Order: sequence, then C-alpha cells, then structure tokens
Amino acid sequence: MGAMRPTVLLFDIDGTLVTTGGAGRRSLALAFERLHGRRDACDSFSLSGMTDRAIVRKALDIIGVPPTPEAITAVIDTYLQYLAQEVPLVDERDYRLHPGMREAVDAALSRQGFAVGLGTGNVREGARIKLERVRIHDRFSFGGFGCDHEDRVELIRHGARSGAALLRVPVEECRVVVIGDTPKDIAAAQGIGATSIGVGTGNFTPEALLASGATYAFPDFTAREALAALLDGR
Repeated sequence: MGAMRPTVLLFDIDGTLVTTGGAGRRSLALAFERLHGRRDACDSFSLSGMTDRAIVRKALDIIGVPPTPEAITAVIDTYLQYLAQEVPLVDERDYRLHPGMREAVDAALSRQGFAVGLGTGNVREGARIKLERVRIHDRFSFGGFGCDHEDRVELIRHGARSGAALLRVPVEECRVVVIGDTPKDIAAAQGIGATSIGVGTGNFTPEALLASGATYAFPDFTAREALAALLDGR
C-alpha cells in the first residue's frame, strides 16, 4: 500500500456509534414539559440526523413558542440536566455500542496520520454524557458538534478543519471520512466533498444509504470490508 493522505475521521453518535434506548428523546420531552408544559413537542417528527438546536427550534415552532436563541439555549440546558439522569437508568440491553465500532476506532487511533473525532448533531456535553456510558468518549479528541453550528454541513466542516489542525496540515490535503447512519450524514459529507461510510445500525438500510450517495455502506462495522474502507479506502 502506498502512503496514505492524512486522514480525518468524523463519527456520528446516535444510531452510528451507540443506541441509547431512547434516553435523548425522553430527556427532550422532560425538558419541554418543564419549560413549556408540552411533553409532546417532538412527537410529530423524526429526530434522525438533526442537530440538537435544529430539533429544539422546530419543536418550539410547532408548539407556538418563538425559537429565539435564548429559548433554544434554555431547552438545551434543561435537556442536558435530564440526559445526565436518564442515561444511567437505561437497561444495558438497550444502551449499547454498536458491533465493531470500538475495534474500528481503536484501529484508526493506532495509525499514524489519522485524527479520530466526532461529527454529530449532539451538543458537546450531550456527546460526552452519551459516550461515557459505553467508555469510548476518551477516544475522541475533537469534533464538530451541534453547538458549533446548527447546520450539519457546517458542523462537519468545522470538525474536518479541527482534525486537520491536529494533523498540522491544510484540510484540503486531508482525506476526510464521515461515518453515519442517516442520509443527512451522507449529505453533510457530500457538502464538504468528503468520503462517507453509511452503517445500517439506525433507521436506514445500507441500500438506502448507498442510494442517498454514500461512498460505502455496511450493515455494521463487523462487515468484512468496513474496516478496510475506513482505513484504506478512497
């Protein structure tokens, strides 16, 4: 194998790295109930692939509350309080790291010229709470988060630049790979010209992710070619 370009990996969290047994949605419902008396604020739409702030903005609009920056921040802050309480309560059968993910992350960390980070709609503190439960948060030294930008393309761009800075090279010289479980992850990768690896561990099949433009897609990271695509692919 020839010398690889410096590589930035950006892993999504929900549906990609972990399944949280609904802890996030319950925490949002509790936050809206506490602040606005509406536990059903997020019931009418899918949260898949959305950033935390975009979710709250849409839910506030649905219940007729002006989605000002202050109103959004208040819900996020309250949500994080509930999330810290809800995550430890989920049964271990329902809260899990997806197959092959720990091995894939560790394999990438062992490679020179790789920066391993997060590309997630979660705000930074929410990401920490969710990933510490499965003892993998400390593997990720940077990322693009929902608190960096409400738009997924822009938070992925932020994560790519942060990874390139760690590698001390311009982002234009890097191979950037986005790993996610939704078409929104794939679209964000396309938005910055990155490679994308779809995983069928969320609500979309590998076939659906390929149809949305994924460079590669696998049922999960135990698939035979998944690790090669992550570490050595285009």
